[in-house]
Amino acid sequence: MASLACPHFWSSGWRYPVAAVSRRPPLASRAMEPAELRDAVVDLRSRLEDARTFLDVEGKESELAELRQKASAPDLWDDQDNARAVTSRLARHEGTIKLVTDLEESIEDVGVLLELALEEGDNESLAEVEAELDSLTSALSILERESLFFGEYDGSAAIMSINAGAGGVDAQDWAEMLLRMYTRYLERSSMSFEVDEYQEGEEAGIKSVTLTIRGDNAYGTFESERGTHRLVRISPFDSAARRHTAFAGVDVIPQVDIAEIEIDTEDLRIDTYRASGAGGQHINKTDSAVRITHEPTGIVVSCQAERSQMQNKARAMQLLAARLAEKARQDQAAEVAAIRGDQHEAGWGRQIRSYVMQPYQMVKDLRTDFEIGNIQGVLDGDIDGLVDSYLQWRRAEMYEA
Repeated sequence: MASLACPHFWSSGWRYPVAAVSRRPPLASRAMEPAELRDAVVDLRSRLEDARTFLDVEGKESELAELRQKASAPDLWDDQDNARAVTSRLARHEGTIKLVTDLEESIEDVGVLLELALEEGDNESLAEVEAELDSLTSALSILERESLFFGEYDGSAAIMSINAGAGGVDAQDWAEMLLRMYTRYLERSSMSFEVDEYQEGEEAGIKSVTLTIRGDNAYGTFESERGTHRLVRISPFDSAARRHTAFAGVDVIPQVDIAEIEIDTEDLRIDTYRASGAGGQHINKTDSAVRITHEPTGIVVSCQAERSQMQNKARAMQLLAARLAEKARQDQAAEVAAIRGDQHEAGWGRQIRSYVMQPYQMVKDLRTDFEIGNIQGVLDGDIDGLVDSYLQWRRAEMYEA
């Protein structure tokens, strides 16, 4: 299958679309009392300090020198993927640090202006302070969303797999509906994606699909989708128009540098086959698709996105490296869990979200209790609320831990 790139509606770098930002309520339209203004300044300082901690600004500042040295290397663009990663990370760190620094200075300035205005009884300056506090609150909300991405791999590209589960043809149709939901979301975002593997359903929908998603905090964004998704609806495949339940599994792992993972070629079984799909770009007339089996672990990856067998093999090796890295992380987590005793259930295989179309309409995330009544909007790709609620829940879990 050919690569599919999504348009960029927002500028690249660290910035996020305003529509996706979780905002606190705006300041009241009535004139605020002096005590309220002082409290607002204190609240902004506290929130900024929390954001600074989760963003690890000190760590980013210490990393800048190394990134700038790499970015100025004369042979930087000999490896274009590495060059893009370095320059993107550099721009992201510089942008975040600048935003934090600017906000710190602005909050201090507005604090000084507030005290002067109160001393002089200058109502015009007090109104200016209130307007500036409103502006700073909006700017800080953007930074706070950035601070939700604190995971080690949040900034990595994401490898997403969707697999039909229990429910027969309804499950395969449900898997395709999820694929549509995510691609609609991606088409409106600044991210891009490509389809690595695609397997059609026997009657309708798909059995499985694998995507690689690239962009700012791609893995951090889509980590929220890992788990089992449940659909309840009147089945279009049931002549008696009965209500059916279908399941689909979504797995999301971060892409890793293949050089970081040791893979013994003696452990691999490599098969080639003819790509299949809905026709057109999905059909190859040669056996260019590649399937790699890692025999010690039983992990199987496939790629049919590229035109040549060599390109598909290289891409499949990248997918294998990511899955081996994820298995190593899961094994380590299992060891820790065994020492700690019973904890939360593992994410994969756990029902995380219900989508109910009949007898009522609602999407509910079972981890965060976040609910949306507009299920059609969600299925059309409006999942910002679900993603943000997960990120906030994850950060709260981190605080508790």
